[in-house]
Order: sequence, then structure tokens, then C-alpha cells
Amino acid sequence: MAIRLHQLFDPASSTYTYCLVAGEQRAAVIIDPVAEQLERDLELLRSEKLSLRYVLETHTHADHVTSAGELSRITGALAAVPSQCEIAPAPVQLADRDALFFGGTQLVAIHTPGHTAGSMCFYWPDGAAVFTGDTLLIGGCGRTDFQSGSATALYDSITQRLFTLPEQTTVYPAHDYKGNHSSTIGQERSANPRLANKTREEFVVIMNNLNLPKPKLIDVAVPANRMLGDVQHSA
Repeated sequence: MAIRLHQLFDPASSTYTYCLVAGEQRAAVIIDPVAEQLERDLELLRSEKLSLRYVLETHTHADHVTSAGELSRITGALAAVPSQCEIAPAPVQLADRDALFFGGTQLVAIHTPGHTAGSMCFYWPDGAAVFTGDTLLIGGCGRTDFQSGSATALYDSITQRLFTLPEQTTVYPAHDYKGNHSSTIGQERSANPRLANKTREEFVVIMNNLNLPKPKLIDVAVPANRMLGDVQHSA
């Protein structure tokens, strides 16, 4: 079975969007699209003659507005979101270990609360990859100081769920700010400075002392993303 992966980048928010393609009918899934990149993503679908089946969100983003609703409307694809994220317009509400099938392959949902209570990662066994959203970043992890965040829950999600995947599994995060494209579970388990050889208590201390500024778009992005990017009806 032929499978392919497109990794796309939005410079303004440092967001990675992923387009997964499988099978002779070129069935596709898009993960974490960005509103400002809608035309780019549509052009990819057109030029590659892809049949978009699902648009996935890893969580309710605070730093950009999603184009999931528009992509679904234009292509007929189904929006699929973590059920804990309160994204009511999405027709597919995912629970832990739910599987999405497309083109003869599947993505498996892994509920990984911590960055947000509803955060979810997507494991692609045929691609030996996991799409980690903001839960696990390359050499880091998502912050836990807003949107029902919990440093304790994030530590458990990463160490007990993601780090139990095969060590050669490629890690594709939703963001990177240093020009990195991917990592592996083995690399993050052994060298991630926030997690490697850290106890839960040490990790909580690290996360509680990041002192990061509030995301600039949070007051717009979160309500809009709960409506699949519909800013007009998010108030």
C-alpha cells in the first residue's frame, strides 16, 4: 500500500499542518490546518488529485484559527475532533483509541490530556509516526498554564502513553520554533530536556516556572476554534 506524508508550515504561528495520503484512490487526511493557509492546502488537494476524507484537530488551538470548518464545507470531508474539546460543530467526536480509516490505513486516537484537557495525538502504525499536537514537541512540550492545562496530567500522558510507542516512531509535532521537522520517540525519551530522567515532581516544577506570555490570539482563536474556525459565530 502506497502512503505519503506532506508536512506544511505556517511561519506566522510556527504551526505544522500534515496531509496524509494512502491508497490507489489517494484518500487523504489533514491534521491541524491554519485559516491563513486555506488556499495552499486546497491547491495541494487539487494538484495531487486527493480525496480528503477527514480534517483532524489535535486540540483547541490558542495561537491560530483553524480552517477545519472551511475545508470540510468545500471538500465534503468530515471534521474529527477530541470529544473533550467542546468543538460542537464537528460531526466526528473522538474518544481514546478510536480509529479513523482512509485508503486502507488507519489513524488511532490517543487521549493525552495536559496541554489542554482534551488534547489528542494520532498514531499512524503504517507510517511508523505519531502526530503529537502540542503535547510533545521536539525537545520540549506544550505549556500547561491555561485551557484546563495540567503539568501532572501532561507528564503522565507523555511518559505512560507516548513513550510506550516503539522508539523508532517518528514524532511530528504541531509546532516547532527552531527549524526542526521531526524527532523520534526514542530521541525524546532519552534527550528531551524537560522529560528525560525527570520525575513527575521535577517536571511540574519546570512547567510551573516557565513564565510564558499569554498567546496573542487566544481571545479570538479559542472561541473561533470551538466553532471549527467560524470567527463570525464564535462570540
